[in-house]
Amino acid sequence: MIEVNGLVFAYPGATAPAVKDLEFSVEDGEIFGFLGPNGAGKSTTQKVLTGLLRDYSGEVRVLEREVRDWGSDFYEQVGVGFELPVHYGRLTARENLRYFASLYQGETEDPDELLEQVDLLDQADVRVDRFSKGMRVRLSFVRSLLGRPRLLFLDEPTTGLDPVGARRVKDLILQHRSRGATVFLTTHNMATADELCDRVAFLADGQIVLIDAPRELKVRYGEQRVRVEYRVRGKLEAREFPLEGLPENAEFLAALREPSLETIHTQETSLERIFIRVTGRELA
Repeated sequence: MIEVNGLVFAYPGATAPAVKDLEFSVEDGEIFGFLGPNGAGKSTTQKVLTGLLRDYSGEVRVLEREVRDWGSDFYEQVGVGFELPVHYGRLTARENLRYFASLYQGETEDPDELLEQVDLLDQADVRVDRFSKGMRVRLSFVRSLLGRPRLLFLDEPTTGLDPVGARRVKDLILQHRSRGATVFLTTHNMATADELCDRVAFLADGQIVLIDAPRELKVRYGEQRVRVEYRVRGKLEAREFPLEGLPENAEFLAALREPSLETIHTQETSLERIFIRVTGRELA
């Protein structure tokens, strides 16, 4: 679905490229996470992939065609959800979606069904300039689904949402993928990426430093230890044991026989800790 080789893009007047020598691919039906702190080059890359920035060097193929060679028909096949929602504030939520649906030549999703999916149907006839930030984010997200896109680009889709709203959006992303679509997700929220993505790319200072599946990264960089928690005279105690030789570890086997054993689990790291370890950068 996406093939990028040697991508370089520099904004006019900048002292250094925003992204440099990027190489990656995204498979059909995959949720691919593009992860990094603010200013790492995530949004710039997405704008190149969606045809908004065309003065790049390198090869950028989307849907088997160089992005520069696509015309307006490109937007019949992709959906884009921007980090900062942009709507017509003097129109209602329903009017906004109906207007954007009218721009497509093909069949579109029903606006009311989309509004219901993100719990906005009861606000369908309210002007968008009266919406909260979270409501605008949800409206922007379902607008990206209007054209039933084969390829969906999402930039920080859960920013500004409460846990319930974020859960709705994440479920819809997974549902969209289950229908055969591909999702390119840019975010600095590692928990969201860990939950949704088949593979992730770590981006720092305009360059990719690591690409792999979240599970593979956590196994590779996690501590090879097991933590056992149990209670002794009402107080919670914890012990850690190395995975190597665990079946023959007498102290570990004794801990398992504690009548008040409560938990046992491997010491799995997080994507955020891996990112900091690999790049030396915080996700700020």
